[in-house]
Amino acid sequence: MGISGKTHLRGANLIGAKLQGADFQEADLVKTNLEGADLQGANLKKADLRGANLSDTHLLEGKGANLQEANLQEANLQGASLVKTNLEQANLEKANFQLANLHLANLKGANLKKANFQVANLEGANLQGTNLEEADLYGAGLQEANLQEANLRGANLYGADLHKAYLLRTDLEEANLKRANLTGVHDLSIEQASKVKTLYNAKLDEEILVPLKENYPSLFEKA
Repeated sequence: MGISGKTHLRGANLIGAKLQGADFQEADLVKTNLEGADLQGANLKKADLRGANLSDTHLLEGKGANLQEANLQEANLQGASLVKTNLEQANLEKANFQLANLHLANLKGANLKKANFQVANLEGANLQGTNLEEADLYGAGLQEANLQEANLRGANLYGADLHKAYLLRTDLEEANLKRANLTGVHDLSIEQASKVKTLYNAKLDEEILVPLKENYPSLFEKA
């Protein structure tokens, strides 16, 4: 694809476009409509995609597309295929990832504040050091995800599957873990779990469930 970096396509209509391997590094793609576009292997490093529509796009294949440090604030990525995509340190505040597939994606250090990940697949994703404050992860699949040092303050994890997720120094203060699956998680301390909003009907291993119920019974009460 002959599109070069620093391209200005602000507000352009690229619905269903074939953009495999395109170079959009530092491109201006604000409010661009990329619904259903094929961006497999595309380079979108530091691209400005604020308010862009990337719903049902394909950004996977091989190592995945490069969106490192891209600005995707309030972008629509509903149902997008983002397997192995590099979103390290990207700005994804208030972005919509509902039903998106982020299996094995790299989101290390990304800003995901108030982002919508309802029923998204984040299995095995690298979320180390991410800001997920007040993010909506309702029913999200976070099996074996790396959430070490992530900020999940006030996040909604209702019904989320965190089986075997890594939670070392993860901030869970006021997080909603109602009906969440926390079996097999790594490095979840009683102190961390005691600060959540609720653990009503959550699944936990016995070694942490018993002391939590003994010392913080209100966490298991129906709100």
